[in-house]
This record gives sequence, C-alpha cells and structure tokens, in this order.
Amino acid sequence: MSETLLIEIGTEELPPKALPRLSAAFAAAFDKGLSDAGLPHDGITAYCAPRRLALSVSGLAERQPDRVENRRGPALAAAFDNGGQPTKAALGFARSCGVEVADLGRVKSGDNEWLAFERHVAGRHINELVGEITHQALAALPIPKRMRWGDGEVEFVRPVHWVVALYGSAVLECEILGIAAGRTTRGHRFHHGGELPLASADDYARTLEQEGHVIADFDARRARIVAQVEALCDETGGQAVMDAALVDEVTALVEWPAAIGGSFDAEFLELPEEALIASMQGHQKYFPVRDAEGRLLNRFVTIANLDSKQPEVVRDGNERVIRPRLADARFFYRSDRAEPLETRRAGLADMLFEKRLGSLDAKTARVERLAARLAEPCGAEQALVTRAAALSRCDLLSAMVGEFPELQGTMGRYYALADGEPAAVAQALDEFYQPRFAGDAIPASAVGRCVALADKLDSLVGIFGIGMAPTGDKDPYALRRAALGCLRILIEGEIDLDLAEVIATACAIYGELPLAGDTAEQVYAFMRERLRGYYLERGVAADVCAAVLANEVTAPREIDRRVEAVSRFREHSAAAALAAANKRIGNILKKLDGPAPERWARERLVDTAEQRLADDLDAVAGEAGALFEARDYAGYLACLAGLRESVDAFFDEVMVMCEDAALRDNRLALLAHLHRLFGRVADISRLSEN
Repeated sequence: MSETLLIEIGTEELPPKALPRLSAAFAAAFDKGLSDAGLPHDGITAYCAPRRLALSVSGLAERQPDRVENRRGPALAAAFDNGGQPTKAALGFARSCGVEVADLGRVKSGDNEWLAFERHVAGRHINELVGEITHQALAALPIPKRMRWGDGEVEFVRPVHWVVALYGSAVLECEILGIAAGRTTRGHRFHHGGELPLASADDYARTLEQEGHVIADFDARRARIVAQVEALCDETGGQAVMDAALVDEVTALVEWPAAIGGSFDAEFLELPEEALIASMQGHQKYFPVRDAEGRLLNRFVTIANLDSKQPEVVRDGNERVIRPRLADARFFYRSDRAEPLETRRAGLADMLFEKRLGSLDAKTARVERLAARLAEPCGAEQALVTRAAALSRCDLLSAMVGEFPELQGTMGRYYALADGEPAAVAQALDEFYQPRFAGDAIPASAVGRCVALADKLDSLVGIFGIGMAPTGDKDPYALRRAALGCLRILIEGEIDLDLAEVIATACAIYGELPLAGDTAEQVYAFMRERLRGYYLERGVAADVCAAVLANEVTAPREIDRRVEAVSRFREHSAAAALAAANKRIGNILKKLDGPAPERWARERLVDTAEQRLADDLDAVAGEAGALFEARDYAGYLACLAGLRESVDAFFDEVMVMCEDAALRDNRLALLAHLHRLFGRVADISRLSEN
C-alpha cells in the first residue's frame, strides 16, 4: 500500500532571502531520510510560503520491507572450552542477540566455523518513522542561528505554531518541534484568518489556494507575480525592471500576490537612475518601470499580500512611503556634490583595509603604483590610470554609498563626471570592481581593466602574505573571485602580461610591510588552480588543460591561445596516435641515465623509416617555425600532424635502443628533437584518446 504523505511546519514569517534555500534543503534531507529508512516513493514536491515549509511525498510505501538480519559471532574454537561449555565470548554474543547460546546457529566457510544468529525483522510503519525522519531533516537545515520561544527548549529558525502530518487521510501520531501533528493548517492572515482542516494529503495545495488564499507552491507564486507585473506594465506601455533576486525575495514575502501600480514626482528623475532603482528595490521591494526606449519612468509596481477592496488606498500608501525615501536620496546626492570627489581621499586613511596591511588610503596608494606599471601592456594612458586609481575608493565616503553600498563605483562615476574628470577616468571608477560576481562582464575600458587588475592583485598578495589564504568554504576577502577576475581580465581583455612577474611586482610594492617569503609562489599557484577551474567551467576538456598547464607558460593570455589550439588539435584524426607516440618517446627519454643527446647526424640514419622521419622533419621545420613565431599554435600543431605516418613507421620499423651506441644515441637525439617540437605548445602526451 502507498499513499501521499504531507508534512507542513507552520511558523511565524520566515526570512525571505533564505526561504527557497530552506525549502530545497528540507526536501533533500527528507528524501535522504526516506532512502536511509528504505521507504520507496514516487517523488517529493516542496512547498514554501512566508509562514510555512511543507513537503508532499507521493506514492510513499506504508511500511519498510521486512528484512533478515544476520550476525556472525565468535569462532567455535573461541566459543566453547575444552569441556564443551560456552565461553564468555559465546555468552556475550548470545546475550547481545537476546537468545540463549543453544538457540544460536552456525555458519561455515572453508575449514572455519562460527556461531551465527539470524532473525526476521518486521518493517516499521510510517507512523513510527515520520517523526524521527522529519526531526533529522529539520535539524540538518542550513540555519546559522536558531531561536527559542516561550518556555520550551525547542529551537528553529522561527517560532512554530502548527504542524500537519497526514498519510493519505490519516493523521500520523507524532510530535515535531514540540507540537503534536494534526490535519489543520492555516490560511491567509486576512483573507482566511482561522484554521483550515485538510481532508487528505492530496488536498493540500488546492485547499490552501481555493479556501485559504495561499499559493503554497513557490514557483507558481513567482510566475503569478511576474505575469501580474507584466500585464500591469503592458496596460501603460512600460516595462518593469525585474531583478531575479528581488522577484524571489518578493515571492517569499507574500502568500497571495496582487500587483498594484504607483508613481512618484517626476522631479526625482533628475537623480541618477541607479540611485532611484536602489531606493525602490532595496527599501520598498518595488519594481521600477522603464519606457520603450529604456528610460526610467516615474512609476513603479508593488506586490501587495492581499486582494484589497480599495486598491487605490494601497497605492496611495505606497506613494506616500516612497516620496521621503527618494527625498533622502536627493539630499544625499546634493550633499555629495557639494565638494569634489578627490577631497574624500583623506578620509580613507581612517578606514582599515586590514590591520596588518594598513588603511584603504595605503591600499589605494599601492594600487596607484601597480596600475601605473601595468598601464602600457593594458593599452591605457598612464596619467588616466593613475588618476582613476587615486579616486577609485573615494565614493566610499559619500552619503549615497553609505546608504546604498551596492552603488560603490557607480556613484564614483557620476561624481567624477560632475567634477569634470576625464570620461575615461569616470568610466574606470564604475568598472574597477568588475567582475563583481560569476558571469559578470569584465571592465570594458583599458583604464578600467588596468585599475581592476591592480586592485585585485594587491588584495591577493596582501592577504596571502599575512597567512589568510582561503581555506575550505571560508574566503572572507573573496580572493577566489579576485583571482578569477584577474585571469578573466588578462584572457578576455587580450592583455599579454606575465602573471608571475606581475605578482612579484605587486609583492615588491608592499615594501616594508611583512609579507611571507613565499607569497608570490603561493599566489601564483592559487591562480593557476583557478585557471584550471575557469577552463573546465567553459567546457574545455580536462586533458587539454593538463597538457597546456604542464608547460611552465606564465602568461594567461598565452595559455589561452594554446588551450584553443590544443582543443582544435585534439579533434584531429592524427591527435591520438601522435599523443601516444609522444608519450612513448617521453617514457624512453625518462629511462636514460642522463639527458638525451642534443644533436643527430644524417649520415648515421641507416634505416629507411628513420631517414623518412628526418626528411619530413626538415620539410616542415620552416613552416612550423614561422607558425609558432606568429603564435598560430593551431596551425603549428596541424603542420606537425603531417608527421603521423612517418612517426608510426619509425616505431614500427626502427629499434631505438639497439646495441650500436652511435646509432642508438643518434636515434635518441632524433626522438628528443621531435619531442621538443611537440612540447613547444603543450605536453600532448597527456591527451587522452577521443
């Protein structure tokens, strides 16, 4: 027999940003509990709303399957003494099994025999199991800090007020988080303020929606919000700015969404649109609206948590609330504009970057020096780079960024333009934090790339230098993101810089500050590992990464060229055979007592196959060399791929390690030359067969 199981935990309002994560974790942990208990089912549907976490498990077996438990005890030689009486070992084993020694069986394997016990264990009913499985699943939720309420000792993310546990139409007898389970849920606080009995587990979502005015399914609630907002904007010819994270947060705040449009005074549009959007999204959870040309309008959409009989009252209330918020933003903006951005630089001396590494002013000074050295290879004008670096963190002391930290950099650009700074400097102030998150773009301008690169390298070197490298999940200075950002800027920005040299320069700029002696090596190794992850994330084959990174090329842009070339070569029909041959050559050379002979002589090539290989090597030497110098590594490898037949023939027909020392050394020199040619781009012996 199987039925649907429903578990609902009714609480006070759950933290909205954590709600989807809590729901997913609850479902995963409960599924694991069912699996561990041996209870098969057809699937789990997770529900979550501001006041509830729930799971619906369809097709759940009524009880565990019966099983046979086998235990093996002591060997017979140790179980009985010379008089045939049971020893302490036998008595203890029998006692642990709950039987007498005489009731124990025996099991034989080869010449050995042991005492044994076998019993049939009846599977436990779901009524006995659901409480402990739910308890374990709730205990495993990612809740940083649990709270208590009332006089009890129970802890959870928020106080719990009701629990539902239904198996089909039957209430399961269990206690969860100190509350006896029942069949009664609760509807919307205002549309249905009382209790709401459930006839069966399968009725949960339908009953809540139709009678309780609660859409328990997060995705369905989210889709309704998006559809309502879009429909409302279509009526007025606008388009809502719907940040995905904000949509999720709003979905977690409401049980019965109702979109309502509003507006604010057009005079506020004089403010930077990012400030208006930050105020509407961050403070009020509104969705701003743009016109067809992308210009911000003096309109917004809010999501109410009920169907109001007087929506105009809700609209008026929201419009009254947003006005002082925008007035504050206007005050901050005008106050900040009262003095030039550069005057705030002095205040950075009072802001700590890290107690052993000094203030943000000291960090800014280091970034200025490093960025100046990177300007030329980044294709940027040094004066612009130095100016952008000097102003890069000044907006941290502005009132607007103090209120909206997410606008750091953005407000720096506005204030720099207002001060008459060059457009390239202003743009760099907005870009130097990029990439801010996974998938974010790198800075578009040369000045922005240069300052961003210098800032991230300074952080990496400094934090590694004081022994605070990331460990496990802990990365308080976001060094993994900084390292990946540097690599992306160098690769995607097509900047030919030697990473090892740049790291060493960043270390030197720290001067007298006490960095560990191996800081440069640590940072370089850390970034090389991030580089491997970068390519794997992009779908580059692991063996291609291994082949390219085996060579000690230290410029990421150069590595990228080779990764692209080896990826293409890997698909060549000759790749597998040449990779195998190169591996064979490498193994032969490794077995030598010393280095292979450096030069080979044509007059000592006596076999036709080795003469042919030498001829083919000579034939491609000029073209291959020119392609390599031009950094056309794909063409270079394709050129060498033409050697496949002569390489195969050589290994089929020529005995390399022959008794004649002169012939052997000549052949080894020829193979070493071939090995070096292929190894110039990558260690292709590491390529696996396609």
